[in-house]
Amino acid sequence: MNGDNGIQVYPTTTWSAGAGCHGACGQKLYVKDGKLIKVEGDENASWNQGRACPRVLAMTQYVYHPDRLTQPLKRVGNRGEGKFEPISWDEAFDTCEAKLKDIREKHGAESVVFAQGTGRDVGGPISFLCYNYGSPNWVQLGLSGQSCYTPRLGAMKATIGDFCVLDASQFSEKRYEDPEWEVPKVIIVWGQNPPPTCPDGFFGHWIVDCMQRGSKIISVDPRHTWMSSRAEYHLQIRPGTDGALALGMLNVIINEKLYDKEFVEKWCYGFDELAERVQQYPVDKVSKITWIPEELIIEAARLYATAKPAAIQWGVPICMNPEGTTVAQAITQLWSITGNIDVPGGNVIARPSHGVTTYPYSTEELVGLYGQELVDKLNKVRIGCNDYPMVKGFRGWAQPDMVIDQINNGKPYPIKGAWIQTANILGGQAARARLHYEALKKLDFVVVVDLFHNPTSMALADIVLPAATFAEKESFRSWWVPLGVMQKTVQVGDCKSDWEINIEMANRLNPNCKYKNPRELINDRLSVANVTFDDVVKNGSQMMPPEGDPSRPYRRHEKGLLRADGKPGFTTETGKVELYCKAYESWGVDPLPFFREPAQGPVSTPELFEKYPLIMITGARSHLFFHSEHRGIPWLREKNPEPYVEVHPETAKEFGVYDGEWIHLENDMGKVKRKVRISLRVHPKMVHTLHSWWKPELKGSEPDLFGVWDYQINQIVPGPQDSDSGFGGGQYKTTLCRLAKIND
Repeated sequence: MNGDNGIQVYPTTTWSAGAGCHGACGQKLYVKDGKLIKVEGDENASWNQGRACPRVLAMTQYVYHPDRLTQPLKRVGNRGEGKFEPISWDEAFDTCEAKLKDIREKHGAESVVFAQGTGRDVGGPISFLCYNYGSPNWVQLGLSGQSCYTPRLGAMKATIGDFCVLDASQFSEKRYEDPEWEVPKVIIVWGQNPPPTCPDGFFGHWIVDCMQRGSKIISVDPRHTWMSSRAEYHLQIRPGTDGALALGMLNVIINEKLYDKEFVEKWCYGFDELAERVQQYPVDKVSKITWIPEELIIEAARLYATAKPAAIQWGVPICMNPEGTTVAQAITQLWSITGNIDVPGGNVIARPSHGVTTYPYSTEELVGLYGQELVDKLNKVRIGCNDYPMVKGFRGWAQPDMVIDQINNGKPYPIKGAWIQTANILGGQAARARLHYEALKKLDFVVVVDLFHNPTSMALADIVLPAATFAEKESFRSWWVPLGVMQKTVQVGDCKSDWEINIEMANRLNPNCKYKNPRELINDRLSVANVTFDDVVKNGSQMMPPEGDPSRPYRRHEKGLLRADGKPGFTTETGKVELYCKAYESWGVDPLPFFREPAQGPVSTPELFEKYPLIMITGARSHLFFHSEHRGIPWLREKNPEPYVEVHPETAKEFGVYDGEWIHLENDMGKVKRKVRISLRVHPKMVHTLHSWWKPELKGSEPDLFGVWDYQINQIVPGPQDSDSGFGGGQYKTTLCRLAKIND
């Protein structure tokens, strides 16, 4: 639309890169003379209703930052020297094509891994390139146990046959005014502080909207947060014991007969087996495990079970539990046996909007996009498939801990190259960061696609390709709702979108590639919704699914809208919610939930706990940063200039540290610098610190790498993952440490 003074206003959908988050917000881009001058929330977007976060408001600083990568680069010195020279796109593509074909001819396509960051727009492009090249090894490299959403997705898919999300009326354009929607009477916010973030297809502020309409909160969090301070009950849990808490709450609900008997009898399989299992977790035992008083567990369980409707919103700490898939299974059973599944105000089944797939979350979606024959072929050599049946049976990821092991040992085949796209592995997600650094240095060829230099690009890249922000590209999004598109409004340097880069490379590596440009692919994917890219743009860049569409709630299991055969029921083997999980049983995983102690802690490793008596929590979300991004954006960095560690006053006194002092957090893996922030937000036996820190203002070449070895907390996070399923168990929330003075 045209604005005043020659300003063009473009409504668009946000996703990476730029704001960084999991996306779907509607924003308005203000462009004058071909330059982005302002971003504001789009009041016509039902998802966010005109709201915008600090990161998106700072987009002008991000887009035009002097350190933006704006042309392809090739390394001209030794790896780590930080010496690169600009090259043309033709030379960059030619080099990548030649190197990748050479590896494929000599070692097989499986010898190249395709690594991405978390929850990103890049998931579609990078999986597309990976499969067109012929590699099965698409991975969030460094993310131990794939401990971010995948364990929860796997648990829901196995137990319910679909994915679920808290219903905050987001599936209706009328939102809170829709007469069919009900306000959740109680919401358990489990392992998350939603307001600072937009997690996994969810807008964090919706919880606040529900609270304003009467929702009561039960907060499960080891820290005191904005959310816990407004909760009816704050269950201040010992990190890594969420599975025990879920089993204790199930014990109360089942033994006191507070479950929905009608729903259980009609729609649940294995209730008697679950009822027997939870007898192993009486509340007094669970209280000792979790450090939560017995009466709080009982009262919270009663409040949740007797509220109709009620819902659960959960976070990444669930995935990072030992046996994250099993912990997630137990929590899904809470909303299942209380009948809060796919009902207004409960946990509703969420499917890709209009049936469009952007980013294949499940094996079924992979088969739909690429065919059963290709998926079966790739599964024979995908890293982790032969060791973990759940890794083979759910989703297309390679197992990240095993990928790094295979780089080191070369078995059963060598890994020779990596395509790393918008993933700061060394400065961001990699537990055992030093181990990953040493391993990845061994590769013959590494491509990094990103928007800024970071520790990973400086340490590893042979070729660096400049990617585009959401304001500079055409793309699309269908993660639950809405169906949205990003329309290109500006061009910065020679930057290309992830789709442009990867489709070009796919055509060079696969003569039978189906698409020649992003618009062809986008329109083909949108065809199942009977719309084109231009149609969605004309609709304000977002569309909601129509009434009766299977991607809209409610009670679809009763209407035959979930199953391919059109029969009532769920898309599981039994057609019911499987409290006794047949899929888990087939994968060699316990079909019923159980509790396992964290690998480190007062119970598992008492001698280590005596030496390092603090449980270190990492990874809480920020209004200002998305993981390792945004450290160089002036407006954002000004508000949080240094990496801090929250320390309880009693703990600070015990260790003799003061507020504002620089100290080391240390354990047997090493030490990392932090600035003390004395706070009552944390338990005396715990500390909390921000993750993914590096400083772009410092020297980028080795040995500095932007200060990553001084500030990256994941250097002292151990691994590998701790889960029988292969998913979950990353130790990002349960690592032991102590505070140490810096003497130099």
